Formats: sequence, structure tokens, C-alpha cells
Amino acid sequence: MLHTSEALEQLISEFTRLPGIGRKTAQRLALFIMKRPRDEVVTMARALVNVKDKIRACSICCNITEQDPCAICASPKRDRSLICVVEEPSDVLALEKTNEFRGLYHVLGGALSPLDGVGPDELKVKELLARISAEVTEIILAMNPNVEGEATTIYLGRLLKPLGVRVSRIARGLPVGGDLEFADEATLSRALEGRITL
Repeated sequence: MLHTSEALEQLISEFTRLPGIGRKTAQRLALFIMKRPRDEVVTMARALVNVKDKIRACSICCNITEQDPCAICASPKRDRSLICVVEEPSDVLALEKTNEFRGLYHVLGGALSPLDGVGPDELKVKELLARISAEVTEIILAMNPNVEGEATTIYLGRLLKPLGVRVSRIARGLPVGGDLEFADEATLSRALEGRITL
């Protein structure tokens, strides 16, 4: 067994906790950090702490923000009659890159997954229902095209239809099993334009 410094091993171990980072990648990252000047590493460490200290959930849409309400919810230029429901903040970022959607968002914080213990109470469903008013004319469900996303879409569709609001979903065009954050802008634009009413 090779022996390295305890500090380096601890850093490697911390990197392996990140999604998609195995031991070899963690080791490369740790060695890269070790070679960087101290001031760069301190800046990176401050950025990590700032994310934990400054970012919180918007009290309206549950998206990540430093100000409350977030810039999207606070903007007078957004169409308040449309709410696009997504699973995660990364989905908001992906949809915003298309420059196609001018409404508001609602971040559920995940998708229904009974096997993982994620039911409606673990998601921001109550917060979504509280946002529905006479001003809201359409709810667009933009869940990831996988089993959990489909289950969430069906559940929300059944829950929202009796409230007298139009419920639609983004059109197919995203690959099944894929995630919104990895789709290109053109695909997301077409999916938003071709959404269908449930």
C-alpha cells in the first residue's frame, strides 16, 4: 500500500463524496489543488463556504437565490400567468439558457420516487398549490423524461386539473432517461414550444 500524507488523503476522500467522482479523479483533483498557489486555494475554499452561507431557497419558487424573492420572481417583466414546474434548480438554469420561457418557475426539489422514500410530502407540492391564483392561467410540467419524472407529471396533472388551471407538459424531444440540464438549448426550445395539454 502506498503511503501519502494524511492531509492529501483527506482531500481525496472529500472529493470522492462528489457525484461522479471516483478515486482516480479525486486524486487528480487533489494533486491539482496541491500545485496551485495558496491564494487560489483560499479563494476556492471561500467560494465553497460562501455557497453554504449565502445561497438559500426563494420563498416563492423554491429556486436557489441570494436574495429573497429571487430575481425571476421579483422581475416585473416575467409573465405571471405561466408557472413552469421543474425538479431541480439546474433545470431552471437549462430552461433560462433557451431565452424562450418568460414566465415564472417552481422548483419541486426532486421527483416522486417511492423506492427512495420520496413522496409528495418530500417535494414542494404544497408550495406550488399555494401559488395558484386567478392570475395563473397555465402550469407547464417540465419533469425529466424518466420513470420518476413521468410519475411526478401524472400525479401533478391529476392534482392540478380540478383547480381550473390549464396543465400542460413540455413536448417529447428530450431523450428518455436524460436530464434537462444536459439538453441543448435548441432541444429545450422545441420542447417548450411543442408542449401539450394534459
